[in-house]
Amino acid sequence: MTIQVRNLNVWYGHSQALHDVNLTIESQGVTAIIGPSGCGKSTFVRCLNRMHEEIDGGRVEGEVLIDGINIYTRAIKPIYVRSHIGMVFQRPNPLPTRSIFENVAIGLRLNGLASGTYLKERVEHSLKQAALWDEVKDRLDDTASQLSGGQQQRLCIARALAIEPKIILMDEPCSALDPISTFQVEELIRELSNSYTVVIVTHNMQQAGRVADRTVFFLQGKLIEEGETEKFFAHPAKKETEDYITGRFS
Repeated sequence: MTIQVRNLNVWYGHSQALHDVNLTIESQGVTAIIGPSGCGKSTFVRCLNRMHEEIDGGRVEGEVLIDGINIYTRAIKPIYVRSHIGMVFQRPNPLPTRSIFENVAIGLRLNGLASGTYLKERVEHSLKQAALWDEVKDRLDDTASQLSGGQQQRLCIARALAIEPKIILMDEPCSALDPISTFQVEELIRELSNSYTVVIVTHNMQQAGRVADRTVFFLQGKLIEEGETEKFFAHPAKKETEDYITGRFS
């Protein structure tokens, strides 16, 4: 699915977090959102599935179109948007006292898709997509808290995949992981990009270079530059971009 963002402005109370953002994210592939802390990159990604509305004082003006449909029209409910646009957060957030199986199945149950055979097939398929099935297939009744941090993050990815979204958003999905787990998640992101539109927020420019087809740079709530990742890092068009990627400020 293609994402078109038009004249997006976002506020927290009286404080404006994003200013007139315009961006098109093509179907499939990986788009990385980079920038210093507080630049608005996480706010931007949360606006793509209306999670910004969950924050007190959050307000949005402008349009976010998914395959031409504005998700901010009154006729479209946030729960419908989030069933098509999955989200993976910075720290793994499984339901720690529930089983591995139930962590993946919960979205399906909430959407009324809880028939026995279908449920088992979807859980297995999602765990395979998340490259976790072989590690947990004999312990599906264990609680999620028994998994390692990297496994918990892949479990959260499996949970997002189970409801068959079209777009996957990831907000710093590797920042709390060790190098081996980071590598596993990065490999997974590249594989998922063959079937999904993936948008990833990352503070790690090397990670953006490894996984992203396109990279977008935010600064002080404004979109400064975007383009194909290799060209973006090799030949930035804007001085602010060059200063950031060369470490002149962070």
